[in-house]
Parts: sequence; structure tokens; C-alpha cells
Amino acid sequence: MSVRSGSVSDRTPAHLPVSLCAISGFYRMTFYWHLNRISDCVWPQGRDLKNVSILCNYIYLQKLELPYNKIKDLSCVSHMPYLITLDASHNQLTDFFGFQPPKNLKEVNFSHNQMTAMKDLSAYSSLTKLILDHNSFSVIRGLEKCKRLSHLSLAHNNISRIRGLDHLPLRELCLAGNMINKIENLQTLHNLQVLDLSCNRIQSLTGLQNLRFLGTVNLESNLITEIKEAAHLHDLILLREINLLKNPVQDHDDYRIAVIFLLQHLILLDKQTVTAEEKVAAVNKYDPPLEVVAARDHMTHLVYQLMQPQVIFDSTLPSLDAPYPMLVLTGPQACGKRELAHKLCQEFSDYFAYGACHTTRGPYFGEEDGLDYHFVTEEEFHNMIQMGQFIQTMQYGGHWYGLSRESIERVAREGLACCVHMELEGVFSLKNSYFEPRYVLLIPSVVDNYVLFLKARGFYSNAQMETAVSRIDLYARINRERPGFFDSIIPCDDRAEAYRSLKQLVKEYLGLEEHSGGGDSSSITPDNTSTNTTGELPAASATESTDLMDSYSRNYQKKIQANMTPQRTEMASNHRRLQQIREALSGKSPGAYAELFQRSVPAAPSSLASQSHPPAGPSSSPVRPAGLSAPNLSEDSSSEESRASSGLSMRSSAGVFSAESPARGSDAGSGPNIEPLDISMLGQDRDSLRGLTPDAPRPASDRVSPTHPSSPGRPGANVKPVLPPIPSGRKTNDSGSKQ
Repeated sequence: MSVRSGSVSDRTPAHLPVSLCAISGFYRMTFYWHLNRISDCVWPQGRDLKNVSILCNYIYLQKLELPYNKIKDLSCVSHMPYLITLDASHNQLTDFFGFQPPKNLKEVNFSHNQMTAMKDLSAYSSLTKLILDHNSFSVIRGLEKCKRLSHLSLAHNNISRIRGLDHLPLRELCLAGNMINKIENLQTLHNLQVLDLSCNRIQSLTGLQNLRFLGTVNLESNLITEIKEAAHLHDLILLREINLLKNPVQDHDDYRIAVIFLLQHLILLDKQTVTAEEKVAAVNKYDPPLEVVAARDHMTHLVYQLMQPQVIFDSTLPSLDAPYPMLVLTGPQACGKRELAHKLCQEFSDYFAYGACHTTRGPYFGEEDGLDYHFVTEEEFHNMIQMGQFIQTMQYGGHWYGLSRESIERVAREGLACCVHMELEGVFSLKNSYFEPRYVLLIPSVVDNYVLFLKARGFYSNAQMETAVSRIDLYARINRERPGFFDSIIPCDDRAEAYRSLKQLVKEYLGLEEHSGGGDSSSITPDNTSTNTTGELPAASATESTDLMDSYSRNYQKKIQANMTPQRTEMASNHRRLQQIREALSGKSPGAYAELFQRSVPAAPSSLASQSHPPAGPSSSPVRPAGLSAPNLSEDSSSEESRASSGLSMRSSAGVFSAESPARGSDAGSGPNIEPLDISMLGQDRDSLRGLTPDAPRPASDRVSPTHPSSPGRPGANVKPVLPPIPSGRKTNDSGSKQ
């Protein structure tokens, strides 16, 4: 036995014999003199001690360790009032705390004994740590008054239910290796931080959701089968480690990623470190941000589109920098997007046409197939995805929605801008494409009125209405956190007022202004600026005109701004673009399509060679495809510049084959002429073109006006006259006078 004395340990033998009866005479007196001052007693392990009653005289002992012996009686502890730590593990004790309680006893280890029943420990008020592993306890009892107990271990007993622990200040609880089927009666353990329930029969994690300080959970070797059980721990923000090894739940696909997603604060899962890459992968898989969903959607449609035969779309514009004009109305469900889009397209039918989306949901009352939506089955919808027919798709309310390429092309064939409506997810997806629409957000400002409107329609369940209301905050947050994401925001509480605001906004986009001409009638002018009676430009209009000078729109400007040098200002950039437009219209520089086809230009027919290739010389004019007249430059150039500057005033691919398209060629003497485009590819009649030279005058009836196309069509136009896009597609009454 090794003993240590507080003040005279240097005089005390390091090792005392097992039999203390041999001590006699002077040595016995000396021993008992030190005996009253010994504070620690650590008996060597494995000495097969059975009787330690001689320790009754160690009244000042504070630490007593007697593990791995055959002790059956610890009544000697009753004579140790100052004892703090007692280790009697791996013995043959059957009596639970069979001694008078030392008033300061804090830590007790009775593991690996033969105890069967717990008794009341109210007298042990100072007890902080109690280890009772590997005994035969079946019920937890007698701990109600242990108000300082912070560590309790009852592993490998016969406990079948968790009870008797109410309101204890436990920080660590170990109940491993028992017969527990259900986690219960732990909601009052508010300080619990470490819980070990391994090697039990637990099937559900319910019962842990209120342990807000829980940081470590060991559930190895249980019967947990569903990943969704981890959701009970979702709100435990301090949870850092969980062990689910040897549970059936590990057989699920993506088990680890799924648990990491549900418990995103984890550091260790199944004794393995959770990496940042795993957390990102988990979020992207089960709750991806809108940007990730949109990127995946765009990549999917782009790949499927590339697998289809490649054609030049009707929405392709002559300028490679110019986006096809589109207007997108977005906002929460039932905010009036569809109604306002229809009304806008009816009133501005010379500029806009409605693009109907596809959906897998059934039609609501009053909706018509092909007019409001294209209603298709889910199988048809996914077949269209695989055929590359969609620009963007999204899933909302359990149904699929998608904007098809054909919906846009159908409008582009008419030379009009496409007006569509979609939810926020569709906007994110469309922003990844090469389209650069104007995005107008319609959002309710009075939630109560919005809820009443949803209820009045009678189409939506309570869950659908709650989802719709919650998305108002989502739209507001996106608008707040991403300045410029929407080009304009319009409150939609009053539909009539919302349409008036939308109408005025569209007029500003198109450069249309209403002004009085000495009477009550008003007229619409195609200029981007308006003048007052004095002929001066209002300050507000000048500011708006400056904002609209950028033909790329605000969204497109952000993409190209990184490629601009810091010295270039916005006005300089606008001036450069307008200069390029003037040069293209006057024939000083080849058009975008001339540069495109210059890579592999098909040879012109021999019968047209003399007509398509005039002799080069100082007097030769720029080369143009036969049958196309020179651009009409008699109109006000400022009007043309302002038209080209509007984000919704872009020319469609019809301009390539019309009189207003840039001439394909170069100035005389500037270099070799550009090979003209093979007219036979356009489906033209050679006989009708024979005898015409590029500069030959044409009859007045054949001249091209901004409202009448010069050619019967182009590939895919179905022989229907193609209206050039805005503003060339305007059906004005004074077009004949301009000619």
C-alpha cells in the first residue's frame, strides 16, 4: 500500500506490508502517529484483498483507491469523514453505498461489482461524479437530491427505461449497453452536453430536441433506420459530434451527405471529420441556393440543345452585342403577372406578343391551353427537356414550369418583343442564358390584402397560401441584397394602378411619350426624348434618356463592364456603340453577319457573279447581296440612334436580309471586297433578281419602309412577312408620308 502524508511523508515508509499486525513497539507508535495524517491511500492492484477494516483508523484519508480486489465490505469508509474520492471498481461489492456518508464525498466509482439495487443518496449532497458501470441495476432511483451530480454512468446494466433523472444538473450521461428502446424523460436535463446511448435498442431520436446544450451524442449499435430521424437534432446548434456507426441507417444511399445536411454544425460524424467540401456538397444536393439550381438548369438545357441540329434562330440579332428584346414580369404567386402581361401585349400589340410557358399543372378556372399556358403531362415535359426545347425550367408547388424556345421564336418571327412571366427561380435561370430581358418585379406591399385575394380566388390550399406569403420576403430580400437584380419594382396591391405604372415604364423603355398638340388628343412619338412647349429637354427626361442610352441594358452592362478599361466612361462607351451603328448602317463597316459568314462563305452562283461583283474602282460602291437596296438614311439620324439605344429596341435577324441591315462590304480602296452571301440559300427567285444591280434604283412600291419587309421571309419564317423588331416593327400611320 502506498500512502502519502501531507507534512511528514518523508518519514513514512514508501511501502507498508499487507499485514499490519506485525508492526510493534516503537515502529507501531510511529506508524499510528503518521496514520492520522495520511491523506491518500492507493492500494496496489490485484492483491486479492478481502478485508480492509484496518483502514478504519485512516480518519484523514481524502482519496481511497482499491480497484481489482475481492472486497465485499466498505464499512471502513464510515470512519473517513474527509474522504473526497473513492474508487472500489472491479471488486465483489453487493451493498450500494454500504457506509456512513462522508460529508465531502464527490467522486465514487463502483463499476464492475455485483450491485443490484440503488438506494436513496440524499445524504450525499456533495456527490458530483458517480460511475456504476457493469452492475445489475434495472431501475435508476435515489438521485433526486443529488443537486451537484454532473457525471453519471450506468453503462452495461439491465436498465430498460430512462427515468429518475429529472432536473439533475448532469453534463455527462452514459447509459450504453442497456436495453433502452426509447429516448424519454431527458427534457429536464438542461445542462446535458455529452450523451452516450450506444449498444441499446433505440429506433428514433425523438426526445433529444430540447437538449439545447447537447454537443456529443453516441448512438452506435442501435436500430435507427431512417435518415429523417436526424431532423430531431436539427435545432441543436451546439451539436458537434454524433456517432451512428452500426445502425441500419448507414445502408442508405448518400447517408453521410444527408446527415451532414440535416446537422450542418457537425464537426465529427461517425468518428470522421466533416470537411467543408462535404458541407457544401450536402447543401448543393438537398437545398441548393437559387444560383446553383439555375446553373444546373441552364447547363442541362444547354447540353440538350447542343445535341440538336443547329440553326440560326429568329431571335438572333444582326449585332453580336445586341440582346433580343424581352420583358419579364416576376413576382409571388397570383400577384397579377399573367393578367398584366396579357393586357400589355394587347395594348402594345405593335411591340409585344405574349410568350406562353409550359406547365404540368392543370388549368385553373378561366385559363386556356395555348393562350395562358401550354398544359402538358409530366412525361411530355421531360421529353421536351431531353429534346432541348426549353430555355429555362423550374419546379414550384410540385409542378414543372418552363419557357420553351419555340414560345420566343414564335414572337420573334413577327418582329416583336416577347413578354413572359415567371417565378423567381425562372429569373435566376434565365439570367444564365444569353438573353438580356428587362425584369419587372410585381410585389404586394400589404400582406393582408394579398392573403384575402388568395382566399377569394379559391384555388389554393392553406399550405400553398402560406408558401406564397413567405415568398414575399424572399423577393424583398433578393431585391435588397442584390441591387439591380430587378430593373424596376411595382407594387401590385391595386391591379389598375400597377398596370398604369407598368404602362408608363414600358413607354420609357420604348422611348414613347404622349404630348398634347393644342387639343385634347395625344399622339405617340418614336423618340426617346420628349420636349415641352418651349422646346427644352426636361431634366428628368434627360436623366432617363441617359439611362436608356445603353443598348445592352443594365444587366448586360454589368457583364461587359469588367472588360472595359477604367479610363472609359459610360458616355464614351455609349458614343462608341452609336458610332459602330452609324458605320454599319452607312456601309462603312461590314455587319455582324458579314463577319460571321466571312469564315466560310459559300461561292455565289456563276449567273450572278457579274451582278454581285462589280469591278473595283474609285467609283465602286459597297457590295450588297443582290435584291437588297441601300439603307434608307433619309430619316433623322438622331431618331435612329435613339431607337438603337433602347434595350427593347433591337433588330431581329430579319434585319440581316432587309434593307435596314448593315451593308456587307467595305469602302472603295480600303481592301478586298467581302464575298456576298449566297442568295440561293435564302430561297429567292433568281429570275426576279436578274437584271438588278446592287445600286440600281427600285420602284417606290418596292422600297422598304420600317413597317413593310422587303423579302417574303427567311428560313423558318413560313413565308409570312417578317416584321423587323422594335422600333422597325411599329405599325405607324405616317410611314407612307416618310417615304
